Amino acid sequence: MTDQSTNASWGGRFSEPTDAFVARYTASVDFDQRMYRHDIQGSVAHARMLAHVGVLSNDERDDIIRGLEEVRIEIERGDFDWSIALEDVHMNIEAALTAKIGITGKKLHTGRSRNDQVATDIRLYLRDEIDLISAELTRLQQGLIELAKREADTIMPGFTHLQTAQPVTFGHHLLAWNAMLERDYARLQDCRKRVNQLPLGAAALAGTTYPIDRCYTAELLGFDAPTENSLDSVSDRDFAIEFTSAAALIMMHMSRFSEELVLWASAQFRFIDLPDRFCTGSSIMPQKKNPDVPELVRGKTGRVYGHLVSLLTLMKSQPLAYNKDNQEDKEPLFDTVDTLRDSLRAFADMAPHLQARRDDMRDAAKRGFSTATDLADYVVRKGIPFRDAHEIVGKAVAYGLEQGKDLSDMTLEELQQFSDEITVDVFDVLTLEGSVAARDHIGGTAPDQVRAAAVRAQNMLASRP
Repeated sequence: MTDQSTNASWGGRFSEPTDAFVARYTASVDFDQRMYRHDIQGSVAHARMLAHVGVLSNDERDDIIRGLEEVRIEIERGDFDWSIALEDVHMNIEAALTAKIGITGKKLHTGRSRNDQVATDIRLYLRDEIDLISAELTRLQQGLIELAKREADTIMPGFTHLQTAQPVTFGHHLLAWNAMLERDYARLQDCRKRVNQLPLGAAALAGTTYPIDRCYTAELLGFDAPTENSLDSVSDRDFAIEFTSAAALIMMHMSRFSEELVLWASAQFRFIDLPDRFCTGSSIMPQKKNPDVPELVRGKTGRVYGHLVSLLTLMKSQPLAYNKDNQEDKEPLFDTVDTLRDSLRAFADMAPHLQARRDDMRDAAKRGFSTATDLADYVVRKGIPFRDAHEIVGKAVAYGLEQGKDLSDMTLEELQQFSDEITVDVFDVLTLEGSVAARDHIGGTAPDQVRAAAVRAQNMLASRP
């Protein structure tokens, strides 16, 4: 008679029960129970396939599906008793099923192993999460594009090295963020293709002797195709690493956004106002309005980077096929999913409500000689080589620093001391509005180009499935 304290899924081989500490140490049910829906979904499809090929009767199939639905309802009602002794989500659900429908429940595991079962569950789970994350990313993009349209004429300084470079529009800057997110979305969709392969049927590592129909199961579960190699099927976690890599890139982009929002909301910049509901105050300084959401996103980026390194390290020395190491894939993956989804949600909620301080942005753009390049281009159009024009404008800037004047504030006589080619039409290019309007080409900062780019971006979002 089998010792009841030994795991019933493999206890026949062992002569003594598992040590209580080892049972806790090796159990994963505390964290993998979040995949219960996907485990049940996979089991229902497996039961249908077994009946389809004649391994189960139709009555057995129906009993299993009915029992699994009852288990699902219990879990979602909060009435399910998760047991560490049963190790994981798979064995907990199978044990509950068997308790409900009897010996037929034990037939469900025919033709499969926990190795291909868990690989299937993770893929089902991650596929759903990619879709949810993609929706939040799209929502963030929609908010940024709408804001960019609203701020297409708002002039701000563009920066390199965090030093004033050339004037741009706030709308143009926001669309730069959107361009990053557009690449992120494409990476997620590409990753999803490799997630959407069915490992079920690989069994422990070498397939099964039962006459299973893997293509039928793949069709039932919405997978594009079964995986090709049984050894690789149960041990592959590339798809999880690839997703985490894509997540790390998204978080890196959002951290860059966060850094700019934190700077812009400060008293030193005063470019934007963040909505109060996304900020907190200080326990001691009553004037403070802290940009907590952007700061947290910036901080949480590091944990996603860590999860990527963790997963790469997890897999780097594993021989084929499945190893217990792979139990450690779930917590970093789950936390990456949660962190990324929540960060995108926070930004998608916040972004449409950012308020630009337009006058402060414009005043900042007037400082730092942001139209110097426009003056150099003007002089070049008068027939002077660019290197000479660069030197002319450099001297004009040095003069402006001595006199405390921006280029646009100098008189024509002051400008002509650096070049006789400068005439009264120079002031058309030294204005901030003239500077941004002159860049009237695809990808440029001109307000009309920003509005056109926003329409193109909206059309790209509208074309998504």
